Amino acid sequence: MKPVKIPCYCGSIRQASRIVTQMYDRALKPSGLKITQFGILRLLSARPGLTTGEIAEMLAMDSTTLTRTLKIIQEGGWIAVSRGDDRRERHWHVTAAGQERLQQALPMWKDAQQAFADMMQDVDMDTLTRTVFQLAQRAAQQAPAAD
Repeated sequence: MKPVKIPCYCGSIRQASRIVTQMYDRALKPSGLKITQFGILRLLSARPGLTTGEIAEMLAMDSTTLTRTLKIIQEGGWIAVSRGDDRRERHWHVTAAGQERLQQALPMWKDAQQAFADMMQDVDMDTLTRTVFQLAQRAAQQAPAAD
């Protein structure tokens, strides 16, 4: 099915995001990871010990969706949790199995990155990335605080 032009900024961005997500998910499928799981593993590999709230904030994810995704990754044996000083606080770490899975998926992700760059060869991807990041920053500043 072909996408249709949506006369809504949010709808257009979400439509593009879904299509790009599907492209990356297909590329990562042999690794057993989805792009959201891959992103979380990369984040935790670079910044071990983040709390659920910190991950949600950094990735601009809804906490319910993040909790569900963390549970799937944990059940896969790719991340582990430890308690913080506050019993309710959970700190996440990538396990050895998770590092292996991440290393297995990395070439697939790089191929997806290249395929996307090739597809978008007439677009300045650095500018696009900067613009999307600015959009996310500005929208986050305008968003009301979570309850």
